[in-house]
Amino acid sequence: MRISTSTSGLLLFAMILLASGVSRPQTASRQPPSSQLQAVAQEISTGRLDQAEKELQTILHSTPGEYRALDLLGVIRVLQRQETKAEELFTQVVQKKPDFAPGHAHLGLLNMQMGRTQEAIRELQEAVRLDPTRKDAVGALVNILQGQAQSASESGDWNNALGLLREARKYAPDNPDIQYEFGLTALRLSLLEDSIEAFQQVLQLRKHDALALYNLGRAFMELSKFDEARQQFAEYVRVRPDDPAGYCALGMTLAALERTHEAREQFERSIALAPTQSESYYRLGLLDLESKDYEAASQNLRHALASSPKNAGVLTALGKVEFEQKHYPEAALLLQQAMADDESLREAHYYLGLTFARLGRKQESTEQLEIASRLEHEEAQHRRTLLRIAEPAAVGSQMLPAAK
Repeated sequence: MRISTSTSGLLLFAMILLASGVSRPQTASRQPPSSQLQAVAQEISTGRLDQAEKELQTILHSTPGEYRALDLLGVIRVLQRQETKAEELFTQVVQKKPDFAPGHAHLGLLNMQMGRTQEAIRELQEAVRLDPTRKDAVGALVNILQGQAQSASESGDWNNALGLLREARKYAPDNPDIQYEFGLTALRLSLLEDSIEAFQQVLQLRKHDALALYNLGRAFMELSKFDEARQQFAEYVRVRPDDPAGYCALGMTLAALERTHEAREQFERSIALAPTQSESYYRLGLLDLESKDYEAASQNLRHALASSPKNAGVLTALGKVEFEQKHYPEAALLLQQAMADDESLREAHYYLGLTFARLGRKQESTEQLEIASRLEHEEAQHRRTLLRIAEPAAVGSQMLPAAK
């Protein structure tokens, strides 16, 4: 009997099962030599199932309960699409020989194929415990954990996703995809040191990985390590010279380092690549505001507002521009629009409080300044929480564009 091409997927599965599946017997008397079983395994891998089964039945007739022969017979049943019989055989194997790693691996792989995830994990973990070199069991186990982590991420359960990826990382420390997903999840949870370590591992395994560079820069920015972040974004734009987000991020690090002229150059490069974006115009507007060039600030911020009309950060900055020019009614309107979109903006409440004071609305001014003070206290508490989690670190408040 030969296997048709329609069963190529099962043949591949069986070849995985056969990998390292025949071990030396631990007691030599009456057991068939490993070479005989290796020959049977070769016959299975080339599709000669009838001949392989005949030889296995002969072995089992002379040596009933021979666990390696039962294991190979289970592989044949998998190829014959007789999963229930295969499961019975693999179960016999692990009962007869609990320390036989291939039996646990094969039962785990079969459970995985049949959609029994938890049973698969249990058997695969046992296989890896018994034999850490089994790549088939490790690969399948990591694949399951990675899939579960993705499902957890999609449902917003980041803590569970992180735990699953941490487990997968333990089994596959040299897998750059696992390291990257762990780093990104840790970044979302503000576990910044964990995130940095994971992205650095990615870059050791896969040099010049663009997204690892970008997100490593984000993590450094969150820790206010601006020069380290600058280095990552500089490498990112070298690797991806056509991505405007990279130039914007690089400009932000340069602005934080007070290298204003260089920051402007990067924001302008970003705009040249994506003229309709808002982020780089916003960042240019902040530089103009800081240098008290209110006309240029207003122009750049209104460019940003045209692309993102409800952007609370842009509205707040425009409100500050109007306030500095003593245009208090206009400032109040812009700051209130900003808070309608995001009530948690401390700066918007603070400047609205100052604006109301200039307009003679003392009670409203006091209310807004009290809210700003409360928000500042909450932000400080949040930063202290992050410090305890991330260690060490002054956590910055800069926000980068989302990774693409």
